[in-house]
Amino acid sequence: MKCDVAQDQIVLMGYGELPDELADGLEQHLSGCEHCRQELAALRTMDEYLALLPVMEPSPNLLAQSRMRLDEELDAIPAHGFLTRLRVNFLAWMGHLQSAPALATLLVGVGFLAGNFTYRYQMAHQAPGVGGVTMTHPADGVISNVTGIVRTPNSELVQVNYNRITPETMEGSLDEPRIRELLLMGLKPGSTSGVRTDVAGLISRECQAEHNCNVQEDGKGLRGQLMVAARYDKDAGVRMMALEGLQRYVGQDRRVRDAITDAMMQDEDPQVRRAAISLLEPVRSDSSVRQALQTVSTQDQNPYIRTASFDALQNAGDIQ
Repeated sequence: MKCDVAQDQIVLMGYGELPDELADGLEQHLSGCEHCRQELAALRTMDEYLALLPVMEPSPNLLAQSRMRLDEELDAIPAHGFLTRLRVNFLAWMGHLQSAPALATLLVGVGFLAGNFTYRYQMAHQAPGVGGVTMTHPADGVISNVTGIVRTPNSELVQVNYNRITPETMEGSLDEPRIRELLLMGLKPGSTSGVRTDVAGLISRECQAEHNCNVQEDGKGLRGQLMVAARYDKDAGVRMMALEGLQRYVGQDRRVRDAITDAMMQDEDPQVRRAAISLLEPVRSDSSVRQALQTVSTQDQNPYIRTASFDALQNAGDIQ
């Protein structure tokens, strides 16, 4: 699949109009194309931003003019032969869709506008007081927010636009980039404590096995995320697992030593601090590590931590 075709399909997917038979091909293309993944991420970011903005209600004059123009166009339709011409035109359009994805996108947009005008027209001519609720796209999921409200003038009809949160599941190998991306999202503060603990355990085992536990420039690598979790996660169990995953790199990566040193000096949990002291013992001859251990062994308020730091300083080698 070419990128221009994929980007057209991304637009359709953003409006929920992408056919199911095209979804698999688009996902395969996205898995191997960074540029198109960036396009998809930009579209989703724009949708999230637009969802936060208030929806402007059209003025009564605009609605009245639109209805009048729609009435005129409907009256101009011939009484006979309309269905026949519609069937012929539809078959002709279908013959061009596979070779003209841009035309398909245009047709989707025209169909959306026509359907919206038709819905407004029907609501405007419906008798007042009719009960019941009509949903344009009923689906399972929790309603996340209301994006707009439109009331039909001179009636009790109200159209409410809203977004749903639909749960999904993805299954794959830990080496799959999309799986790793989801795992790193699960380690963020917005996830539940149980999810963060499970993710920290998985990533820790990957790093202990030295399995692609790198640090990327954007900080999204497994090792970088463990360092962030060791410093800032609110759950002591998550911080402990993050330290275990960083143990193998304490001697070769100064950033890892700095993260573990910060945990030793600032963490609120004594067990986490004791684990950090144990991890720093192999590199206690490093000048910055030794200075931190000396500070903790003499000034820390917790006698348990002071003793552990003092023991770690014993039999240390020359200062590096």
